Amino acid sequence: MKLVDNIVAHLSGQVVSGIYRPGQKLPSVRGGAEQFGVSKNTMAEAYDRLVARGLAVARQGSGYYVSENRPAPVPRVRPDVTAATSIMSLLREQLDQNYQTRPGDGRPPASWTEDADMRRILRTSRSAAAEVDFGYGSSWGLGALREWLRMSLAERSITTEADGVMLTSGVNHGLDLIIRHFLEPGDTVFADSPGYYPLYAKLRLAKANVVPIRRLEDGPDLEDLRQKLMGHRPKLFFTQSQAHNPTGGTLSPAHAFSLLQMAEVHDFRLVEDDIFADLLAPTLPRLAAFGQQQRVLYVGSFSKTLSASLRCGYIAGAPETIRSLVDLKMITMVATSLHVERVVLEMIESGQYLKNLRRLRGWIEDGAKATAQALGQVGLNVSLPKVQGFYIWVPLPPDLNEAAFCIRAAKANIFVAPASVFYADREVPVRPAMRVNVAYGADPRFCAFLREEIANSTRCVGNDG
Repeated sequence: MKLVDNIVAHLSGQVVSGIYRPGQKLPSVRGGAEQFGVSKNTMAEAYDRLVARGLAVARQGSGYYVSENRPAPVPRVRPDVTAATSIMSLLREQLDQNYQTRPGDGRPPASWTEDADMRRILRTSRSAAAEVDFGYGSSWGLGALREWLRMSLAERSITTEADGVMLTSGVNHGLDLIIRHFLEPGDTVFADSPGYYPLYAKLRLAKANVVPIRRLEDGPDLEDLRQKLMGHRPKLFFTQSQAHNPTGGTLSPAHAFSLLQMAEVHDFRLVEDDIFADLLAPTLPRLAAFGQQQRVLYVGSFSKTLSASLRCGYIAGAPETIRSLVDLKMITMVATSLHVERVVLEMIESGQYLKNLRRLRGWIEDGAKATAQALGQVGLNVSLPKVQGFYIWVPLPPDLNEAAFCIRAAKANIFVAPASVFYADREVPVRPAMRVNVAYGADPRFCAFLREEIANSTRCVGNDG
């Protein structure tokens, strides 16, 4: 395979540089094989790849020719200086990654999750072997991985029946299925605020009435929840239990118990996002661990702990609900990727996943300490969460204009995630703040930018006085 890659790279370079002109015939398969010292099959595969890339065309009985209509180079999207002031632009930057300095990123860097052993498993995985079934696979997802998940959930005191777990293409897919199944336009839902901003976009797409519930350090604000329940009848309440995104907060046992009581009295379901569960102690409180399967849908994923490109997650809940969600999954996308699910299972069974988790915990701990120290030195008040995940919530000077701050950061090639994006009701003014990823919080360029911003803010306040 390496020989083919080298040949394709060499010939591509010659075509792009003009050594081979448009319409010119390329060496025959036999001649190319002799030139590069490879078999004719290897040379034919190299030419087929050039055809697939649009650099060559095959003419039956004649050979291969340089394409006269080569694909234009993909233009690089220019960074949007307002990238951190709306949900869609913040999502777009997570994928396109235009900015060099990335304290606002939602994911850890690839170096934290993907090492040489993982790449080896991806290259040599049994899922790529000839004996793999190339069908769709079960609409429920790979049975062996679902069974492993049941054992993993049991360690968190979450009892799940065999037909109470389904696989999804990550947490976002799971949330989308839940929204489609339970909600009609105009239905009321509650959601953490600040909270997971892509969820707000999904709920608005479903034309749901989103009522924000204030998020505190130890869980949703119970008094705010009580007040909102006096005027609203929610179908669902979306919340994140541990290592909350974006605040880093946790869920206390008292809050968990009260939430479940209110759900029972007011007849709504809780959707519990626990995406960082595998990084955290299994003894931490989870809503799903209180034995009320009918009230809680529990969603998780491997994307934050293995690789963002391995889109594999799950939903656990009451079997009759999960069966309905599996039917909806079948209607909307048939099945999830059996190949991805086999790769995830192989990483678990080989011990690679446990190794990744141990290393990732160390990176997070070191990154959090370094971030807190660095941001403290520039004059910001930073408190580390009780349960450390990827994020720290950092208040900014109260007089700072958040939108202008984001634009200045973008011009300095720094991607920040401001507080306003994480609130369900963006019309209500909130104190300037930002979510900082601990992998990037101590970056010298970011810290230098913050130091200048704080200094300028202080000078402006002094001049006003």
